Parts: sequence; C-alpha cells; structure tokens
Amino acid sequence: GLSLQKAPSMIDGFTLVEVKQSLVDSVWHPVWGEQKQIRDNHRELFVLLKQSAVKGREIGIRFRLFDDGLGFRYEFPKQNSLSHFVIAQEQTQFNLAGDHTAYWIPGDYDTNEYLYTTCKISKMRSLQKQATIFIQDQCVIKNLSTQTPLMLKSDDGLYINIHEAGLIDYPAMCLNVNDTTFSLSSHIVPDAANSRGYMQTDCKTPWRTIVVSDKATDILASKLILNLNEPCAYAQTDWIKPMKYIGVWWEYFLGLTKWSYTFSNNVKLDTDYTKLKPHGLHGATTDNVKKYIDFAAENGFSAVLVEGWNIGWERYSFLWKEENFDYITPYPDFDVQALRDYAAMRGVKIMMHHETASSVSNYERRMKDAFQFMVDNGYNSVKTGYVGAITPRGEHHDSQWMVNHYARVARLAADYKIMVNSHEAVRPTGLCRTYPNWLAQESARGTEFESISETGNPPEHTCILPFTRLMGGPMDYTPGILETDISSFGKKKNRRVHTTLVKQLALYLTMYSPLQMAADIPDNYRKYADAFQFIKDVAVDWDESYYLEAEPGDYVTVARKAKGENKWFVGGITDENPRVAVIPFNYLDAGKWYVATIYADGRDADYNLNPKSYTIRQVLVNSKKVLKQSLAPGGGVAISIQEATSNQRKNLKSKF
Repeated sequence: GLSLQKAPSMIDGFTLVEVKQSLVDSVWHPVWGEQKQIRDNHRELFVLLKQSAVKGREIGIRFRLFDDGLGFRYEFPKQNSLSHFVIAQEQTQFNLAGDHTAYWIPGDYDTNEYLYTTCKISKMRSLQKQATIFIQDQCVIKNLSTQTPLMLKSDDGLYINIHEAGLIDYPAMCLNVNDTTFSLSSHIVPDAANSRGYMQTDCKTPWRTIVVSDKATDILASKLILNLNEPCAYAQTDWIKPMKYIGVWWEYFLGLTKWSYTFSNNVKLDTDYTKLKPHGLHGATTDNVKKYIDFAAENGFSAVLVEGWNIGWERYSFLWKEENFDYITPYPDFDVQALRDYAAMRGVKIMMHHETASSVSNYERRMKDAFQFMVDNGYNSVKTGYVGAITPRGEHHDSQWMVNHYARVARLAADYKIMVNSHEAVRPTGLCRTYPNWLAQESARGTEFESISETGNPPEHTCILPFTRLMGGPMDYTPGILETDISSFGKKKNRRVHTTLVKQLALYLTMYSPLQMAADIPDNYRKYADAFQFIKDVAVDWDESYYLEAEPGDYVTVARKAKGENKWFVGGITDENPRVAVIPFNYLDAGKWYVATIYADGRDADYNLNPKSYTIRQVLVNSKKVLKQSLAPGGGVAISIQEATSNQRKNLKSKF
C-alpha cells in the first residue's frame, strides 16, 4: 500500500471489487539486444479494491507471473473520489525466508557509483560505514538501506533479484533493510518538500520485480524486466544504430590533457574566449580530434566522442550554478564545421557531449537548440552527464522530477533522430525497450574510477555488476583499457586498472551494451595491436546469447552470436581468484568446423603482478568440443569464432 500526504492512507480497509485473469504468450523483436526475439509468456492477475471508508476510493494491483519471477504494480483508475494526491511513502514489503547473502550498495538519492559489499543481511549494519565511502554528490539514506537491483542468494542456493521496471513519472525505489527479521521495504526518493510522488489519476506506479532461480545463469538471461516495459514508442527505428566508438576522454583521466581551454575561472557564457590566453593543454582541439577520426576510420569504429569541446569548463564545479554550458558554442580551437566535414569524408560520426554539471533546468531550456545544433552539424548521438548537485535545488538524481527529465531527453532526442548515452542518471529499468534510442547508461561505478582512486574497481566488481546494475539495462562501462599501468603516464601515482589485459577484452561480452567504447588512447592500441584486433572484431548487436556459467561476484562466461552473421564471440571473467572456465560450443551449427581465435591470460598473468601477459592462438572447434581455459587472478578469456575455410581445416589443429 501507500501512505499519502494530507489524506488517509491506502494501506487497509479495502474490499474486493473485481478480479480478472489472462494468459499471454507472444514474441516481440527488439530494435537491438542480446536476442533477436524475446518471448513474453506470463499469467496476469488484476485485482480491483475499494476503500469504502474513504468515499469508495479504488486501487488496482496488477500481477504478472513468469517462469522466472513476477512483477506487480499499483494502479489508480480515474474516479471521482481520487484525483490529485501526493505520496508520503510506498509501503511495499519483501519478506525474505532467511539471512541471505546480499550483494549491495548503500541506499542513496543521488549516486550509485559505490563498490559492492557482499555479506549476510545480518552483517550489513556492521559494514554500513565501510560500504558508504565518500563519493561526490552522495546523499546517503540515514537508516540501513540498499539500492536496487539487489542481488541475494539463500543458503540452499536460491538466487533472488529485486528491482523495478518501467520507471516513469515516479521516484526511484531503494529498500529499507530490517537486519533481524530479514524484511525489506520500499523507500521512495523524496524531493525538497519530502514528497515522494505527485500523482493524478488515471496513473500507475512502476513494476516491482522479483527474478528467482536456482541457477545463476537464469538470472542473467532473464528478460522479465524488458517484458514488463511498454513496446517501442517510435514508428520508425532504422536510424537507431548500435555502435563501437572511441573518444577524447581517457587522456583526461591520464592527466595528459584537460577539458578546459584556459586556467581563468572568472568567465561567463558571454565571455569572448578568443581574448583569453589558452593554457595549451586543451584536449578537444581540431588537430587532436582529427587524429581520433583517422584512427576510428582506419579501425572500423563508427564514432568519436569529444568531451571538452564547448565553452564553460572553466566554470565547472560541484557547486550549484544555474548556467554552466550553452551546448552550441565551441572553444576557439575546436572548428565545428571543419571537423564535421572531415569526419564525413572519413565515414565517421562525432559523438556530442552534453555535460549539464547537474544544472538540469539550464539544460531543459537549451535542449531544443542543442539538438538542432547537432542535426545541423552531423551529430547523431550524444553522451549526457549529470555530475553535481541538481538544479532545481532540492531535487535528487533519482527523484520524480529527474526521472521525468531523463525520459524527456530520450523522447525529444528521438524527434531529432538522436541516440542517447546518459551518465550519472537514475539506474535503468528496461525503458530501452520503449525508447530504444536510449542506447545505454552509466549509472554505476565505471572504468574512470580506476584512475580517480587508488582502490579503483577490484576484480569482483565486474562479476557483480551483471547481477545488479545490468539487470535493468545496458551499461556504458567503457572497457578496453589495454595499458593497465596508469601511473606510467607520470600524472597519476599508484593508479592502475584492476584486471588483466585479456579481461578488458572479455568485458565486451560480459558487460552487455549496444554502445561499446574502446576507451584507451590510440597509442596504447597501436602498442598492443594483436590484442586490439579482438576489440575491432567483436560485435555489439546480437541474434542469440547463452550464459554458460556464472556466480555473483566470482565469475561470468557468456557466448553471443553476431546479428545477421554466423560469427560467435565468447567472454569469460573471474574475480581475484584464478579458475578454469568450462566453455562448451554446443550452440555452433552441428557438422561444421569453426576457427576459434582464443585470447587468453599468459601462464604468469596476474591482475596485480603481471596484468599484460597474454597469448593468442587459433584452433579448430565444432559443436561437440569443450574448452577448459585457465583464467588468471583478475583475468579472463575472449574468443572470436567463425566458419573455417578449407585451408584452415587443413592447417589448424582441433586440440586445445
């Protein structure tokens, strides 16, 4: 139920008015995804209740039961006794059967960029302070709580995932934790007035979702959350293209260049930057971007992200500011027209960057002009950012107003045929089905933290994220850092990537996204050209996906078939412990031989001691073969597979 502001609660005193049941078994085809088609098979139960003591108010509860879990939501039909109302708190409870192991991050209204803690529910309170490390713009819930998606495992081997689907016009949900009764209850993100949802009938809440199985691989393969979202909202989708991209980005985190143009911080949006002295370290220059365009064209990448191209980065801070950027005015050393023409000549798109610095009211005023500027200059995708305290002041990243904003951006961008990749936004809930131009989000602790902090992202981090953050939708994790020693660049001491080089390749399979960045700088890809070949080859859109083995926090192995091609790719990763990945090939066409190019950790590889030791070998495989591949501590394996030619069948062996 729900408690309301200045109105009787909707918790008890109900009588049954109506019950409806139905069965759905259909197939739909996503614009892009892990599968070319998805089956939606569920039983639906709709219950209409009347609260006679409060003028006969009505509330509906709709349940959908799938083989791998259920979703339910509250619905408020249009009625004379209920029009406008304000939610004080949602009272949904999830009562667990025991002291399960939880993979969790602290409940927070503004950030989800925490490291995950793994412990029994009964131990969460003792680890709460340790789990709540300082992160910019955090707003931690004071009582013991966690964010969703929450992954749980019972002592007898049951895997349980709790999240939400179809988050529209409603605040995001965290979960209060009772660590003695093992009960969870919904905690809806408030605004400055401590209101948690402004509603007008006819309306509904998001779905509350529970995915459950005795196999961890079933959790990863579940399409329950996508199935609970509305179908695609667009009549035409041929302009939406999954892609790989590179960018003027990682060089900033290495300390090689800067987002800003000058050291002066006393500037406004009407400042004439041509009269300011540049500091000479600006990364988004015409000449530098041309080098990235050339590299993209030479290596088959679709786009080049350019951060720091527009004026205002000198004003950037984590303080509330109404105006930081205008999204249409470049720095003097960034020639928009020249780069537009050069990129077009090389067959590459430039990816726009809109950092709002969380002055979202400013961005809302300027979005139409910004998107028109993109269309006029040949941009078809944008990375949005929301670092900082939200303006309007008092709103949170995950409050109702901001949830509506992210959806507005996706819908407005679609009017201009623009694809969106949002960072620091509310965690996804499957809305990529409804708005498929919303290709990806960050919404978790990504690769940049390998540079930002000495802790970085420990090896288990990417073995937990598929069970948590990625349950709601694709993540722009920005993998592909092949030069793992960040301190070697001289600007970042005691900084390194906490994986082997090969694990960075495998992440392109295990961290699913239709938008994948090759995040390292071009010089490092030239340095490891043979390993870079896998990043060039790997697909980003799929016909089929099979999760072969998995355990939260320990390991994940997945095989995927490229969209429209008889090419397969396999990625396997492990935590800080070495292990042997068991990789069958029974998904390959029977009776055919394939060449498997295996990128593996070297015998002496170790994410901590020797991360750049790797081997590459080719072998023949067929549907009856099984590979047992050793993974180094913090390591992985990446395999590309395609049909063998007659010469390859003669010259290659089938022994591993």
